[in-house]
Order: sequence, then C-alpha cells, then structure tokens
Amino acid sequence: MPTYLPKTLFIGKQLIYLPSCASTNTVAYEMLLKNEAIEGCVVITDYQTAGQGQRGNTWEAEPDKNITLSLILKPNFLTTQQQFYLTMSVSLAILDMLHNVAPNIIQVKWPNDIVAGNKKLAGVLIQNSISGVNLQHSVVGIGLNVNQKIFNSPQATSLANLCHREFNLVLLIEKLLEQIEKGYLELKRNQLEKIKFAYLQVLYRYQSLHNFKIDEQIVEGQIVGIDPVGRLAVQINKDLRYFNFKEIAFL
Repeated sequence: MPTYLPKTLFIGKQLIYLPSCASTNTVAYEMLLKNEAIEGCVVITDYQTAGQGQRGNTWEAEPDKNITLSLILKPNFLTTQQQFYLTMSVSLAILDMLHNVAPNIIQVKWPNDIVAGNKKLAGVLIQNSISGVNLQHSVVGIGLNVNQKIFNSPQATSLANLCHREFNLVLLIEKLLEQIEKGYLELKRNQLEKIKFAYLQVLYRYQSLHNFKIDEQIVEGQIVGIDPVGRLAVQINKDLRYFNFKEIAFL
C-alpha cells in the first residue's frame, strides 16, 4: 500500500486504500451509511471497474496510471441553494494543484470538468445528502488522468500527454488533498464571492462568443456567469438565459 502524508488538518487522516474496486464513491457512501467514516475520509483505488461521471457517464481509466479517489465532507454550513459552491471549490482546488505542474491552458468547464484546450483532463462527481434546507454530507469523487497516454475517446487527455513526462501519483494526491482542504476551509469561512470570482476567471469559454446546442438547435451565445444555484448564464442575442446541466451542449 502506498503511504500518503498530506499536510492537512483533517482531509486524508482517515484513508482507505483499495487496489481495485467498483466505485470509490460507492465505497465512501457505504461507509457513511455504516457510520464508519469521519469528515475528511478519503478512499483511493488504483483501478475503478465501474467508475461513473456526471449523470451516469462512464469514466475511462487504466489501472495504476491515474488518480481515482473519493472523499467525505460534511458541509452542513451550506444550504441546498449553495451546494454548487462546493463544486466550484473542489474544481478550483484541482486546478490550483495542476497549475503547479502543467501548462496554464487548463481550465474549468462548467459544471465540473477540468479541460486542457478542448480535451478532458479530470472530472468531479459530487453526491450530496440533504437534511432540511442544508447539506448533510457529500461524497466527492475525483478522476484525474495522469500517466495514461492512450484513450478510446479523442476528447480525453492526461498530464503525461500535456507535459511529455510521467508523474508520481502519491505526491500529486498529497498536493491535491492539501488544496481541497484549503478551499474547503475558505468555503467554511463563507468566502463565497471570492470562490465564485476565482471560478469565473478560469471558466472555459467565459465571456467569448461560441456556438452551443440547445433543444437540437445551434445558437451563438456568450457565457456571462453562474447563478446562485449553479446554472450557466448565457447571453443569446438580447436574451439572458439560464441552463441546468445537459440543457446546453458545448460545440
């Protein structure tokens, strides 16, 4: 088993390593149900056999080549209307870690992909449980392509392909957990506007005209922001419209 020593207060202090599993999110969620996990618990695997992306999409990853992990948070200080701030915080943490090792062409693609140019480098899947009007706990799944070089999808890439070298997965995971904790503590201090501003500065295709597919039609629009619940705000002609995930497609 690899030894992970992130310089954190609580994230990664309880760490479960599995050589392989169906889904780290499933393992983490089952631990929550059994009351076996503390906040900051991390589940890491070398090979995920049934990994999921957003809305049931599959996540393609070779064994021992990439980062596949889930972590448990208890953001009960966030209301259900604020839950997208957790997505923004985690996405920014991944980006901050990547900018230390990779080119600055890496951006966040709404709602929760990390891309280099037009190719996907990482994805985030957050499963929230709700109690009343607040979040109760969240399972944050992260898949990051690191040393894999060949993909079935032409829309995927990796750090190795971008930087033409291989990376130490343990060191990257340690830095990633440190950045996630840093961002989470900012979230806990209610620095919501700071997080949103930072997210918009690195948002893919922000404030530039591009084609989108909406209701089977191709339209030209400009991303102008994110609303409080995480919908994408797009200016189309003179109309400002808001979209949930899968209501709009990037072309």
